[in-house]
Amino acid sequence: MRHRSSHHLTRLLTAAIVAWAGLADAASLAEQDARVRGAIEEVMQAHGIPGMAVALTIAGKQRFYELGVASEQTGEAVDRETLFELGSISKTLTATLATYAQATGKLSLADSPGRYVPELADSALDQVSLINLATHTAGGFPLQLPETVQDESQLIAYFNEWTPRYAPGTQRTYANPSIGLLGRVAARSLDLTYAAALEHELLPRLGMTRTYLKVPAQEATHYAQGYDKAGKAVRLNPAMLADEAYGVKSGTSDLLRFVEAHLGLVDMEGAVAQAITATRIGYYQTGSMTQDLVWEQYPYPPSLQQLQAGNSSQMVLDTHPVKAIVPPSPPQSDVWINKTGSTNGFGAYLAFVPARKQGIVILANRYYPNEARVALAYRILSMLEEDQAQD
Repeated sequence: MRHRSSHHLTRLLTAAIVAWAGLADAASLAEQDARVRGAIEEVMQAHGIPGMAVALTIAGKQRFYELGVASEQTGEAVDRETLFELGSISKTLTATLATYAQATGKLSLADSPGRYVPELADSALDQVSLINLATHTAGGFPLQLPETVQDESQLIAYFNEWTPRYAPGTQRTYANPSIGLLGRVAARSLDLTYAAALEHELLPRLGMTRTYLKVPAQEATHYAQGYDKAGKAVRLNPAMLADEAYGVKSGTSDLLRFVEAHLGLVDMEGAVAQAITATRIGYYQTGSMTQDLVWEQYPYPPSLQQLQAGNSSQMVLDTHPVKAIVPPSPPQSDVWINKTGSTNGFGAYLAFVPARKQGIVILANRYYPNEARVALAYRILSMLEEDQAQD
């Protein structure tokens, strides 16, 4: 009898310990969540941001935070369904489409654009590779297309008349036209328009089911209202090459899945898995930043100052000399990889560290400085890493 009572007491004690540990873990998570939300609220208050959505993946565990409103006019709260304009984060999908076309044998990134767009043959672009287009090293495209380029014939004429300011592969000049052309080439190699290639070929294979170029009518109520620097309500007014360079709308669930695919946490079919990995090959170095195909990476751990410098307006607006990495660096694990994205009314940021299986998505419906987005991501991931080290 005493023997059975002893076993019963042991089971009760074990159950109590497990329950206590669960409560302790829940309390710890609740405390972490409160600190994360506090950090987000500070940024919202500092920059007058109506609404933000932040998502984290930590060793395969997802956490989501939605704060504020998707529209000041309607008072609709930000939630898991809210769609935000991604700005230049769209470029990471364009690069993935190009590497997917390469993985399926439709193109080679070492080729020049004229190989796939015959209208551009015998132009200065014959000296430019698709890798140059994807790394902003083609030779000095402007940040935006001239406003006079309004249709396809004018676009082809512009590219035919373009004259490089630098030898390809020597200078990095951040540019929408080069990424836009990369997207057109990738789609042409697949015998599709860019919109069809992205929305019907790539996104379904990535499992990104609520990511759009044009938000469909049934999703219109989930499309957040954006606000510019002055607080005026705005949304994207797309120009030529907007789809390829800055036109995607999405939410935290799809983007976190995209990040987790890069972290190896999501099973992908062979060609898509190859494509995702190939976008993280390092081709050029400028300062502490390695330029991959659109993605930008830093040795881990980077300092906040390095990340803010690499994501600053100066890096976007100025030309910087680069050093080619020969041979190109294979995808690295112990690195911080990131990309910012902006439209007039939205600000976004993605970052992940493959070696630590950590990633973050930050979406806001107001434009605010890149440096503040980077600082928020850095603060949150550093906070959680410190907590893990103490456990």
